[in-house]
Amino acid sequence: MSTPTILGLSGYCHDSAACLLRGGELVAAAQEERFTRIKHDPGFPAHAVEYCLREGGLHPAAIDYVVFYDKPLLKFDRLLETYLAFAPEGFQSFVMAMPLWLKTKLHLPREIRKALGGRYKKRIAFTGHHESHAASTFFPSRYEDAAILTLDGVGEWDTATIGHGQGNKIKILKTLHFPHSLGLLYSAVTYFCGFKVNSGEYKLMGLAPYGEPRFVDTMLQHLVDVKPDGSLAMDMSYFNYCQGLTMTNDKFASLFGGPARDPETAITQREMDIAASIQRVTEEVVLRMARHAKELTGSKNLCLAGGVALNCVANGKLLRDGCFENIWIQPAAGDAGGALGAALASYHIEARQPRLALAPAALDGMAGS
Repeated sequence: MSTPTILGLSGYCHDSAACLLRGGELVAAAQEERFTRIKHDPGFPAHAVEYCLREGGLHPAAIDYVVFYDKPLLKFDRLLETYLAFAPEGFQSFVMAMPLWLKTKLHLPREIRKALGGRYKKRIAFTGHHESHAASTFFPSRYEDAAILTLDGVGEWDTATIGHGQGNKIKILKTLHFPHSLGLLYSAVTYFCGFKVNSGEYKLMGLAPYGEPRFVDTMLQHLVDVKPDGSLAMDMSYFNYCQGLTMTNDKFASLFGGPARDPETAITQREMDIAASIQRVTEEVVLRMARHAKELTGSKNLCLAGGVALNCVANGKLLRDGCFENIWIQPAAGDAGGALGAALASYHIEARQPRLALAPAALDGMAGS
């Protein structure tokens, strides 16, 4: 099939979205929350799919491929291995998580076909989570050759990757694995400062300028060991996200002089200083990873995606660092953009279709530098 029509999907975690790719060109893309008014809506993106098909003048049977943005079996493997590693701790979290997995997430092909009204009979494919992120930023960029850096909480097992994009190919050169994660470290501090995880990270970034980074050494000495190449190892004795229902524990609280801030209570200087400190650590990790990506690829261009790529302050530091001549940041850098990435990865990498243009008109209005 020379020019397949592909429906890309993300969701069943948070930030559900859909996009329609026809002949390599983006026809439509939408995030489910725009229709349901539920922030970070995690359900199947039914409204977004309906919108994309309507914009493309198609019905489900006319789609050649449906592609989902990560691999649920690998993610389930990570969950089981993590629960077993911490057993008997984490039993409550396990009991809460399993019903959704056993009912829905382990049966995504069935759920997707059902959501499409039973009218789609062809193949349903799954791309790797960070492969989707990488494709979402490299293929829409203006670059024929670029280093690719993806950073988020966690996909299946990967929490960060360095890749090299050339033409219609992407090669992943280096990965960082769960539970060690810059995104989860930032989210843990977000939680400790009283903001909602996977939603309030931007508030923590906005709080940082009001504080002093007096906890940087504390974080680097106790919470995370950052290597010269930007890779990191976290001391998991301070964190609870592997086995519990919270991100941090009492040992983490002792390190910062008291319990986590209760949501909606007054913000103190402590929270401001913690925010300033984790922001400084994040910027340093991103800079080190980017410089290492430059060493590995030799490219003058950099493409960024993943939830951490939404940290615009760190991005500004990276731009001013001058390590790369050009930087492209996927505007939908989080999981919503994974729908586009999954479709693009399927089209270019799996179907081996050439890139039709280096600056698609559909993305010309998106922010990048």
